[in-house]
Amino acid sequence: MSADLIGGPGGTDAPSTTVPAEEAAAFVAERLAGVPLEGRNLCVVVPDSTRSCPLPLLLGAVHRAVHGRVAHLTVLVALGTHPAMPEEALAAHLGYRPGELEAAYPGTTVVNHEWWIPEALVSLGDIPAAEVAEVTEGRFEEPVTVRINRHVVDSDVVLVLGPVFPHEVVGFSGGNKYFFPGVAGREIIDLSHWLGALISNVEIIGTPGVTPVRALIDRAAARIPAERLCLAVVVASGTKDLHALAFGTPEEAWAAAAEVSAQTHVRYLDRPVRRVLSLVSPRYDELWTASKGMYKVEPVVADGGQVVLYAPHVHEVSRTHGTLIEKIGYHCREYFTGQWDRFADMPRSVLAHSTHVRGAGRFDAEHGERCRITVTLATGLDEQRTRALNLNYLDPAAVDEEEWARDPETLVVPNAGEVLFRLRS
Repeated sequence: MSADLIGGPGGTDAPSTTVPAEEAAAFVAERLAGVPLEGRNLCVVVPDSTRSCPLPLLLGAVHRAVHGRVAHLTVLVALGTHPAMPEEALAAHLGYRPGELEAAYPGTTVVNHEWWIPEALVSLGDIPAAEVAEVTEGRFEEPVTVRINRHVVDSDVVLVLGPVFPHEVVGFSGGNKYFFPGVAGREIIDLSHWLGALISNVEIIGTPGVTPVRALIDRAAARIPAERLCLAVVVASGTKDLHALAFGTPEEAWAAAAEVSAQTHVRYLDRPVRRVLSLVSPRYDELWTASKGMYKVEPVVADGGQVVLYAPHVHEVSRTHGTLIEKIGYHCREYFTGQWDRFADMPRSVLAHSTHVRGAGRFDAEHGERCRITVTLATGLDEQRTRALNLNYLDPAAVDEEEWARDPETLVVPNAGEVLFRLRS
């Protein structure tokens, strides 16, 4: 059975179709009218503010469609391991005045995913080692505990509501990814991210279909006892404009939206570029997320080339993982796999972030680390701190966007972080 879809791409390299707000709201109302929700508890899982998405429009449509039908409505913010959103940020994100949730969304509870609190999570058992080996194509043969936010388990119906973009760990985001890692425990977060790192950013990002990471999280999601539904949307990056909406199971809706995303969020170049200036979106306020400006352009950078992350607004490595990242720095994958005894006790999601940022490279005891490209920060982090991370430093004041754009060997990417760049070949 396929998902219901409204909208679609306007054509490769030039998406143009937009779903009007009233049509989007009507689509949501019509689809949810057909779901038996009377007297049931509904949990809506939404992204945090690091994703472009017209959440007030969509959540408002959902609320109108279910209010008075459901016994209770919980909105759960899928943080993964991002910092919790305070009330003021939640209000702006979801579309209500701070402290006035009840006026905007009567009968609704809004909660952050408290991944750091064991009591906030429920175990759904282990995926056996043989099953993990199957879905990871032999990269791992170890069991993994599946833990998820208690609000998901305590609900009768769970609706994933969020956008789909090319993604460095799973191929395309969305669907069951909002459960794992979105509202998951640490075990499957670590395993899934390290699995993506072993495959590598360039190999997996924007890969259509079910990647090994997607297979792993789909297998974990099948253990959720609640009925799972999904409203997957394709959003024009950096805006609140909708290209498409798909409704169905998380697997069905994600697949339909990912096909549209593949045609609207990927730009193709005919040849590699020597240098990329990624003008990182303000929605990323720490290097942990701002690094998407590297992930999305790495495939088009020539060997020996450079990626510059221009983000003067970024002053933190990570409010959650900063101490660990600053302890190990940023390195290519083989730097870790070639010295595993040194890093075996480090959270694998942190190692994955490190190698995704640094990009492809080689390491051996004789020659040390040799990375394919140079990664340079032009951020609010000072030079000493930047170089201690094993990254190059550039004073943001020295960056002239217009001058760089005139260089035929430089690609300047505005609003960097959601649109993927690939080579046509």
